[in-house]
Formats: sequence, structure tokens, C-alpha cells
Amino acid sequence: VQVVESGGGLVQPGGSLRLSCEASGLSFSVYAMGWYRQAPGKERELVARFRFSAKSTDYADSVKGRFTISRENPRKNAVYLQMNDLKPEDTAVYYCNIHVLSRDYWGQGTQVTVSS
Repeated sequence: VQVVESGGGLVQPGGSLRLSCEASGLSFSVYAMGWYRQAPGKERELVARFRFSAKSTDYADSVKGRFTISRENPRKNAVYLQMNDLKPEDTAVYYCNIHVLSRDYWGQGTQVTVSS
């Protein structure tokens, strides 16, 4: 299984970034894809998740109204995270997660830094 992430970087407060994640090599249907983040000294936390069959989404309370997760092509195991009105507390390494049956796959992580 290959997980490819892109889109992190440095942005000023109030700015926007778009993260992309695509998975390949999976033998089973994906239940959900999403993004988690981990800031220094903190535990990894769910940011947003897209459940493929239900076509539903989940968001952390801290990002509701600012972040949007989407799946643009139903033939691809890919999701996108549009992050608007970024705040310094959004600074973290963001990891793509793919949930298949009872197993999780993770990307290598992409750094998002929000600073003036």
C-alpha cells in the first residue's frame, strides 16, 4: 500500500492551505480516509474524516467551519483537506489515514506551520 501526501507548508495566520492524500495498492474497499495531526508534546488527534460508503464527514470541534474534507473522484482512493482561516494552534504534522476493514494505513506526514 502506498500513501502519498502533499500540500503542507508555512502560512500566515488567516491563510489557507490544501492537503491532498492518495492511496494505491489496496486489496479491499476503503471504509474511510481522513487526516490526523500531532503537535509537539501532544497526542495525535483526528482532524477530519470522510466515510466512503456513507458519504459522511466528521470534524474535530476546533476546525469546524474552517476546514473541509472532500472526495472529488469516487474512482480514486483520494481525499483533500481545504484549510481556511488557519491559526497558530493548527501548527502540527498532518498524517493521512486510510481505514480498511480492521486495519489502518498512514502516510509519512506533512508539516503545516502557521506563523507570522
